[in-house]
Amino acid sequence: MDGISPQLRDFIIFCAQRRSPEWPAIYDEMTRVAGGKLFQGLGYKDLKQLGLSFSLSGMDKTIRLVRQVTSQNNP
Repeated sequence: MDGISPQLRDFIIFCAQRRSPEWPAIYDEMTRVAGGKLFQGLGYKDLKQLGLSFSLSGMDKTIRLVRQVTSQNNP
């Protein structure tokens, strides 16, 4: 996946497997996992540095990113 760090890709896959890869359920799970630092100790700030934004202004990019990762993970 071009431009997506492996750690971020794995975070999204982890969240999709815990709940659902469908929006908005995966968003809820990603915020829950990030808030509790349940994946490799990554929190909101760490994920933002990797390119994942939870802000409203970055939501379109986040949705595209999640869809890209989950579509490539599910043949």
